[in-house]
This record gives sequence, C-alpha cells and structure tokens, in this order.
Amino acid sequence: MTHSLGENSATTVTTSPEGHSAAGGDVTSSPARRPRRGARMDWRKTFEITVLSGPAIAVFVAFVILPVVLAAYYGFFKWKGYGPPTEFVGLDNYLIIFRDTAFHEALMHNGFIVVLSLVLQGPAAVALALLLNQKIRGRSIIRVLIFVPYVISEVIVGTGWSLMLQTSGAVNDLLEKMGLGFLAADWLSDPSIAIWSLMLIITWKYIGFAVILFLAGLQSIPEELSEAAAIDGASYWQIQRTITLPLLGPTIRIWAFLSIIGSLQLFDLVYIIWGQYVSATAGTSTMATYMVLNGRLAGNYGYGNAVAVVLFLVSLVVALVYQRYVLRRDTAGALTEGKK
Repeated sequence: MTHSLGENSATTVTTSPEGHSAAGGDVTSSPARRPRRGARMDWRKTFEITVLSGPAIAVFVAFVILPVVLAAYYGFFKWKGYGPPTEFVGLDNYLIIFRDTAFHEALMHNGFIVVLSLVLQGPAAVALALLLNQKIRGRSIIRVLIFVPYVISEVIVGTGWSLMLQTSGAVNDLLEKMGLGFLAADWLSDPSIAIWSLMLIITWKYIGFAVILFLAGLQSIPEELSEAAAIDGASYWQIQRTITLPLLGPTIRIWAFLSIIGSLQLFDLVYIIWGQYVSATAGTSTMATYMVLNGRLAGNYGYGNAVAVVLFLVSLVVALVYQRYVLRRDTAGALTEGKK
C-alpha cells in the first residue's frame, strides 16, 4: 500500500506488510536488530569475567588441579622421585594402602581428632564467644589473647609444646613443685596419653579462630530479638537456647566444616612434636604423616602419591557429604538465581 507524505509532495513510500519501505528504509524497527545489543552486552560480560577470573583460575589449575592429576598418575608407578616413571604397578600401591594396618590406625586417629575437635572446641568456643560478646572490662585484650595462638606459626607451637611436655619439661616440673608429682607422666611417648596431649595442643591453638568466627556471627544477630524476649520474661539462658544458638547455627556449621577438613589433613603439629617415626608408636600418626613416612622418607614417591590421592578422596567425600546433608539449607538460602 502507498502512503502520501503530503499534499504537495510527490514522494511516496511503499511499505510491505512486514514494515519495510520499497526504497530500502525501515518504517518500523527491525526485530532482527534488537538482539545485537544484548549479544554485545553478553560478549562484554563474558570478556570481563574471563579477564577478572582468568588469573585465579590459572593459578587454581596449576597448583591444585594439576598436582592432583599428576599424583593420580604417579600413584600407578613405583617411582623414586626423579626421572620419568617407568615401573608400572597398576593398583598395587592402593591395595597396599588398604591392607596396611598402619594406615588403618592413622585413619582412625584422624577420625578421633575430628570428633574430639568438634566436641572440645565447639562448646568451649561458643561459651567464650557469648562471654566476650558481653560488655565486660578488658574484653578487647581477652579477645586478642585468645586469638594470638592461632596466628603463631605451627613450628613455634610444636617446638614449644614438645619442650614443655617432655618427661623433664616444664609441665612435669611444675607438677612436682605444686606437690602433684604423682600426676607427672610421659605426655608425648605414652600411647594412652599422647593423643590427648595432641588434642590439648590443637584446642589451645585453634580455639581462637572459632571464637572470633562466632563473635562475628553474634554481631549479625539483631539485639531487638533478645530485648523483646527479655521483656516477655525469658531468662538469659532461654534467650541463648531459643534465639542466639539457632541464629548462630550457620556460623557453627561453617566452622565445623573447616574443623573437619583441617583435622583430616593434620600434619605439621604431629610431625614437629613427634618427629618422623615416634608418631606411629605413640598413637598420634595421621594420614598425612603416614604419607610422608612411607613415601618421601622411604624413597617410594609413587606410593606416597597414591596415599595423597586416598587422602584427597577421603576429604572430598566428607566435604561433599557434609555440604549435601548439613550445609544444604545454608547454601540454598544464599542462592537467588534459578529460583522461581
């Protein structure tokens, strides 16, 4: 159809039903051009994400993914640690791991440390956090003193405690001077006591991190809730049990996850305090110390890589199960995209 542009104008524009002029001009905007801006924005967003996350992804792949892949590869060989591996043994290294009673004991020690870390550190850290969340004199100094052990190097902590817990160390000497010499013991070598000595050191060092984490969680709880409950007649302990602890739950679960993974990978304190060989006889060996003892120190790096893969898989399975059944509610509440 033809439209006149004016009475005195001889120019006409013919448009097709699709809205295009016969002369090639558009009377209505073309739908084909609309996605171009969106596509350009998507390309820009993809480019920005690639540039910003690219270095982090490259570092993660180079220092996490690649070592895991190489460890899985070397685990199929009997390798001395230098040169290309040539003596292929297949699954023999893994079969030896699962048959070795020393590895079973190390795995049990890790499980024992996981449970005791949660049982000892959790309630104590919550109690200290509730105390330090009150307005008391010297609160800032107490917070710093509790957190100081966490920032001290494991080498210093291990060396200091190993000197104090020796049979002729400061702990037994102090007990003698206090008239409690009958309590003196071989804190590091006695298999029935050594694991508890380790738990004492772990609790002393890492409880500060839990306290600071819980204090941060307490700061996010509105005070109006406690005040309203107090007005309704609730006691202090009722407020903590029904309001504070449930709202502190996500923070507690995150701390528990970090504590579990750290306990499964515990190495430095045990290796520094008990040395290369004493940890196995003292009942404090872990999967990580077993890996070093039977891998690097034994000159069998292929076997050590196989142990590292098993340790990685154990930690991965525990992490996935914990996230699936414990952190699911917390992570689901943090996700907004994809919800209808």
